[in-house]
Amino acid sequence: MEFINQMNDEPLQTPEHVATLDEPVSETLKRDAKMVGLKLFHVVCPHGKGPAALRDWDLWGPLVFCFFLAAVLALSSNSGSVFTIIFMVVGIGSVVICANARLVGTKISFFQCVSVLGYCIFPLDIAALIGLFLPSGGWVWFFVRLILCSLSLLWCTWATVPFFGGMAILERRTLVIYPVFLFYMFLMFLVLVGKNDEPDSPTPSPTPTTPPEM
Repeated sequence: MEFINQMNDEPLQTPEHVATLDEPVSETLKRDAKMVGLKLFHVVCPHGKGPAALRDWDLWGPLVFCFFLAAVLALSSNSGSVFTIIFMVVGIGSVVICANARLVGTKISFFQCVSVLGYCIFPLDIAALIGLFLPSGGWVWFFVRLILCSLSLLWCTWATVPFFGGMAILERRTLVIYPVFLFYMFLMFLVLVGKNDEPDSPTPSPTPTTPPEM
């Protein structure tokens, strides 16, 4: 509890509040890593200053978590096209969700939307990583992956509620959060079916040929 209180009481220092022209590169990287860790903490445990922390957007965290999800799914499905699919889904989904949020009266910006959606992909990263080591095939393991992915879907949506819901009036919060739920549901479907359950077909052994009789 002391750690959580410390994270809540710590003042948020965004890049625009800090002069970075004369500081070493190591200090810049350390500060950016600390900001990513702070925002990830608020995704794991949405509370307190979570919406304020996520409102100060950055693209480092979303890039890392999207790349990690795409890499894990590429390993599990043996397909390199997963990278393109993941980044296209995140990009197009961010545009649609941001446009929808603006239409219902929120003041969210596009980069804030990308940042929040990217950070909240983290639970799906965990589900995809665990699913990578689960056995393939069989209904039992499929239901295990289904339960795991469903929990990650609820976690992702729950983490976005304080931010998206807090920027809309009470009567329109459902209109803002529902597209976010559909966005993560589509990504959850990719994680669920991304496991390659088909065994590798054995290489046929060459048929020995007999020389023709003279």
